[in-house]
Amino acid sequence: MSRAKILLHGIAAILITPIVLSVFAAGFVWAWTVEKRASYPLFLAGACLLFALGVLSQFLRFPADDGQNALFSGALYTLAVLAVCRALVDRVVKSNISWFWYTFAFLSVMILLWYFFYIHKSLIARVYVQNFGYGLMFFVTAIRLRKEEHRHAVDKIIFWFLIIFAFQFFPRTVLTAGLAIPQDREAFRESAFWQVLQLSLAFFGSGLALSILAATLTDLIEQLRLDRDVDSLTGVLNRRGFDERVSSLLGRREADRWTLVLCDIDRFKSINDSYGHDAGDDVLRAFGGILTTHARSADLIGRIGGEEFALLLPSTGVDGACDFVQRLRVALKGECFSFLPSDRSITFSCGIAEWEVCMEYSDVYSVADRRLYLAKENGRDVSICSG
Repeated sequence: MSRAKILLHGIAAILITPIVLSVFAAGFVWAWTVEKRASYPLFLAGACLLFALGVLSQFLRFPADDGQNALFSGALYTLAVLAVCRALVDRVVKSNISWFWYTFAFLSVMILLWYFFYIHKSLIARVYVQNFGYGLMFFVTAIRLRKEEHRHAVDKIIFWFLIIFAFQFFPRTVLTAGLAIPQDREAFRESAFWQVLQLSLAFFGSGLALSILAATLTDLIEQLRLDRDVDSLTGVLNRRGFDERVSSLLGRREADRWTLVLCDIDRFKSINDSYGHDAGDDVLRAFGGILTTHARSADLIGRIGGEEFALLLPSTGVDGACDFVQRLRVALKGECFSFLPSDRSITFSCGIAEWEVCMEYSDVYSVADRRLYLAKENGRDVSICSG
């Protein structure tokens, strides 16, 4: 093979990593453009681009000075690793996390790289600082993710890929770098450490990137489904979402006591007519918040009509449902609506029906609906559980 072909082969081998990472970055940016409420895809896109720039920085020798190049490429690699860690935690925890530890980790790596180039020059030390440092960052992130509930199979795949990816930094570096490593640039690229590093990044890095991209798409689909099934005003399920969740639950329901509660806000039309539709929206929003606050995690809540809500209470009989409804009444009467005169409060009526073994959902719904009608006919602000 001619020298020119060998050179082209080497260039292609080095450029393939930035090209692949750029494709992943485009995928994460696309996911963010579809659902902009989540910022973690941007962190992942940034991580891909930062790592790609780190590879190009070393390959193109920019900056040309060896020390500056080592620090510049090291900064890009470190920021890429931290961006991945931040994105993975943000995706699961969804809370504001202090930047202190990320800043501390970045500065620790950079100070050590500076020290082992300008004060006590040692390439092998810099290799260990970066590889052990990145492995530790990924391992700590994996432990943090372990504490959270894995909602999907892809979450478990990410966790185990992350554990394996973090662990391989340690034995791989020790076995391939040992206590010495070639100082010459060309010899370094031909060393066992560099070759195995590229192989591990290609296999484990691509696997981790693919699993994260799959998780991002899963989150996107789930969010779109949630937007389709949730009432934007009250934050509870809409009619379609409620019916689908009920069907899903009934499909795997074991013998248990289940109760359906249908609630209707009393004289809601007069609220709209007297105080305006904004006032009506305030009432609906407040009632939806009360339902969400007082319901258990297993309970289903849906807004199934204009001012009508449904609650499916598993492991609950009529007495438990009546106690629950009473707590809702107290909470609603405690709400302060600025548009209401002091002598008027918002109330609601309920029809309650307990599931019987031989009944279909439509049968239970009919019973609860009939009892709701009786409650409206009997003065409102009451609950009917029989008749």
